[in-house]
Amino acid sequence: MKLSLKVVPGSCRDEIAGWLGDSLKIRVRAPAESGKANAAVIKILAATLGLHKRAVTLLSGKTSTRKIVKIDTLTEPEVHAKLDASHH
Repeated sequence: MKLSLKVVPGSCRDEIAGWLGDSLKIRVRAPAESGKANAAVIKILAATLGLHKRAVTLLSGKTSTRKIVKIDTLTEPEVHAKLDASHH
């Protein structure tokens, strides 16, 4: 499945902040340089979803705060359920 993200790099902590419409807002401590924030986003998403980092692929938005990732092995309802449970 594909998931739209709004990423806030340079935050005080790594966290999934919740939904902004159809996009998931993620805050990461890593700066937006040399792919560090992208790596942090993949790491936090994979950990939250219980997946290996290889199962989360950045499709677009490499240098933007708006990104689209592809998540392997889970359906959209499974992803939404795990993400909703993670920040309540």
